[in-house]
Amino acid sequence: MRRTSNQDSHALVVAETPELWQARGHFFLVADGMGAHAAGELASKLAADGVLHLYLKYREESAPDALSRAIRETNAEIHRRGTANPDFHNMGTTCSALLLLPQGAVVAHIGDSRIYRLRGQKLEQLTFDHSLQWELQASGQLPPGSDLAAVVPKNVITRSLGPNAAVQLDLEGPHPIEVGDIFLLCSDGLTARVEDAELGPILTALPPEEAVRALVDLANLRGGPDNVTIVVAKVMGSELATAGAHASPLTVGAEPNRTLVHPGIWIAACVCALASVVMLVLRLFPAAAVAAALAAIIGLVGLARRFGTGGGTSLADGRRMGRGPYSETFSQPDHEFLGKLAHTVDELREAAREGDWVIDWRKFDEFVSKALAADRDKQYIDGVRYFCRSITFMMNELRSQPIR
Repeated sequence: MRRTSNQDSHALVVAETPELWQARGHFFLVADGMGAHAAGELASKLAADGVLHLYLKYREESAPDALSRAIRETNAEIHRRGTANPDFHNMGTTCSALLLLPQGAVVAHIGDSRIYRLRGQKLEQLTFDHSLQWELQASGQLPPGSDLAAVVPKNVITRSLGPNAAVQLDLEGPHPIEVGDIFLLCSDGLTARVEDAELGPILTALPPEEAVRALVDLANLRGGPDNVTIVVAKVMGSELATAGAHASPLTVGAEPNRTLVHPGIWIAACVCALASVVMLVLRLFPAAAVAAALAAIIGLVGLARRFGTGGGTSLADGRRMGRGPYSETFSQPDHEFLGKLAHTVDELREAAREGDWVIDWRKFDEFVSKALAADRDKQYIDGVRYFCRSITFMMNELRSQPIR
C-alpha cells in the first residue's frame, strides 16, 4: 500500500509427469529483494529465475544437492552484477525454496522470508529467520520478553543472497508429507502484519487461491508498509504423501563423477557387440550370448564411471538435515478470532462510508450476515470463510473506485 515498486519475486513449477515428479518434484520459491535504484527488484528476479533454471538443469545430482548448487551459483551471479554496477552495489535478496518430493519436503533458505507447514491445527515454521532478533535469541543473548527484546528491530537480516561472494544457506528436511498438508511460503510483508495464530484458521477455511488473496488483503488493511508475496500449496492426493511414495532415500553431499572414461572401455564394448552379431550370423548362439553379455557389462561399467556419483550421506531411516521446525502454533477458528475479523469488517464499512465509495452493499452485507450466522451457530470455519470473503470483496471494490 505504500511502495511504488515491488521488490518481491516468486517462482513455481508443478511437475507435469510422474517421471518429473520422481526426479525433481514440485518447486516453489519466494524472494524479497533489498537495495536502492531497483537493485532489490533485480536481485529477487535473478534469484527466482536463476535458482529454478539451475535446479532443473543439474539432473545428474540429487534434488537437495542440485538445489544447494543452484542457490550458490545464483548468489555468485547476483554478487557479480552488484559489483559490476555502482547503482546495484550491495544489492541482495532473501530466498526461501521448497521442494515437494516423493521422499518428503526439502527446504533451502536464506533471509527472513518464511516457509510454514499446516497440519490439522498445528502450524510449524520450517525455516529459521536469519535476522538479528532471531540470531540473538538463539544465542541466549536476547531472552523473550526482556526490555532488550522490545527494542531490537525485527527486520534487520543477517544473511542474504548477493552482498557476499559466498553464501551460507540452511538446508532442511526431508519433512514427511501427508494428505491435507498445506505449505505456505511468504515474504515478511505478510508476517510483519499477520500473526502465526491467524494464518492457520484462514488457510484451513479457504481454498489456496482465496487464502492467498485474503492474507494479502489483511496485511494491506493493517498498513501494508511492505510488498506481500504468498505461495500456498495444498497436498490433495495420496500419491504425494511420503508414506505411499516408496521412493529411494535422498542422498546429500555426493560429488558427481565427471571424469573421462578411457576410450578402451568403449572400444571393448563395441568389439564384443560386433562379435555377438557375427556369431549370430554364424548361428553360434551360445557364443553370441556370451559376447552380448560382455558388451553390456563393459558398457555399464563405462556409464557408471562417467555419470555415477561418489560419496554422500543417505537420508534413510528418518534422518533429516537441519533442526526445524523452529516454532509451533496451535490454533483453530473460534468466537474470539471471528470477533477480530468482525472488527476489521466494521472498520472497512466505516472507511467506505466516509470515503463515499461506490459499493455493492447487497453482496457485502450477504457475506457479513452469513459470517455472523455461522458464529452464532458455532460453525467457526464457515464464519472465517465468509468474513474473509467480505474483506476481499470490499478490497476489490476499493481497487475499482474511480480516480477523483
